[in-house]
Amino acid sequence: MDKAILDKYQLVVGLEVHAQLQTKSKAYASDSTEFGQLPNTNISVITLAHPGALPKINKTVVEYAIKMGLACHSDITRYNIYDRKNYFYPDLPKGYQVTQDKTPICDGGYVEVAPKNGERRKIRLNRIHMEEDAGKSMHLEGETETLVDLNRAGVALIEIVSEPDIRTSEEAYSFLTEVRKLVRYLDICDGNMEEGSLRCDANISVMLKGATEYGKKVEVKNMNSMRNVQRAIEHEMERQIEILENGGTIDSETRTFNAVDGSTAGMRSKESLNDYRYFPEPDLPPLIVEKEWVDTIRASMPSLPADLFKKFTEEFKLPEYDAQVLTDRKGVALFFEELCTKTSNYKAASNWVMGPVKSYLNELTLHMAQFPLSTDKIAELIHLVEDNKVSFAIASKQLFPKLIEHPERNAEELAKELDLIHESNDDAIIPMIEEVINKFPDKVAAYKAGKKNLLGMFMGEVMKMTKGKVDPKKANQLIREILEK
Repeated sequence: MDKAILDKYQLVVGLEVHAQLQTKSKAYASDSTEFGQLPNTNISVITLAHPGALPKINKTVVEYAIKMGLACHSDITRYNIYDRKNYFYPDLPKGYQVTQDKTPICDGGYVEVAPKNGERRKIRLNRIHMEEDAGKSMHLEGETETLVDLNRAGVALIEIVSEPDIRTSEEAYSFLTEVRKLVRYLDICDGNMEEGSLRCDANISVMLKGATEYGKKVEVKNMNSMRNVQRAIEHEMERQIEILENGGTIDSETRTFNAVDGSTAGMRSKESLNDYRYFPEPDLPPLIVEKEWVDTIRASMPSLPADLFKKFTEEFKLPEYDAQVLTDRKGVALFFEELCTKTSNYKAASNWVMGPVKSYLNELTLHMAQFPLSTDKIAELIHLVEDNKVSFAIASKQLFPKLIEHPERNAEELAKELDLIHESNDDAIIPMIEEVINKFPDKVAAYKAGKKNLLGMFMGEVMKMTKGKVDPKKANQLIREILEK
């Protein structure tokens, strides 16, 4: 689409993010939530809504919802009413979903985002509320029947609903990234969109720049990755603008996203709240959340990404890029934070964690908890490089892999055993430097004639001859002195 046309319009997006909570039992029943069980085995008379079966509140669900609310700076609702949201699907055995309508457990709040090439800003939240999941319908290729697995029915969810504050697809991507970080740091959800434990619907509209009234919104569902959310928003923005430019009107509807070609397609007209016939759940009493309980939960919460980002940039003086990468995963952030109690060279610590450590984890698809070396061992490597006993190249490419094979060994002792310690004795280094210089008389003449950049060539030859085992600073100094005699 022509950029001049795109520039006439402002994108407006609000996201609804469902996070499946990692509780051992369901939201209102004691059924197991263990993944991978045979279909229709994690069920009970409560899940199936048999007459006379009464649900009960899962305290851990409430605790997890409060944790997310505190992490998002929300107000925690003291007096909570549960509600029934009525609609029919084959995988919803009750014919309604137990949720929260008028009294969400968390009210307001915000998530701070930092999109690439954009300034940090706060995306306001409307609410976070508790509800239960539906089952799963499966449509097998070539079959006319639909199979239903109710193991997921009743599994606890929280829904994080943003205000329509998002203005670009990049901001939407950043918002989802931050939400996923939060649920993972809090250990309330694994955050895997591909597996469906974090799901997102996007409410998308466009309006002319300078307008005061939002356009009609379209809700897009069926997106299983953050990148696909971004793609759906970009496609839907252009689709809506094209309709408006051709004199048409936008239908308020629910659309599905096609990941193959990045398009959206209409599913049904958008339901209004009246269609759901919300009313208070008669089988669950009001939930009263005491302030003392909220204070206890607050005190038990871990350091959050924003806190660690601030610490890494302000206290450790790291670049924002480093802090962003280091805080992306909780395990990596905590490993780095612990490492910084064992060395004051925070930038070197960052380089080691972002470089060799993360490369090793990524190559073997491991989590930080599976990393075989302690922070003490990485600190030993940092100190060896600081003391000019080995170069970073030798430490990372030769010593680091050997230390992983023998994590019980001391790094310096292993370096000595492998003959990796720098030669720093002038009497040992000078003959090697002279041998290199004597090989290139024409380069020596050019250097003395003013081509000082040839120093790097001589340095490279010396490092090659010594297999990197000389102190680079010492070697550089001696090469310069010999050439300038």
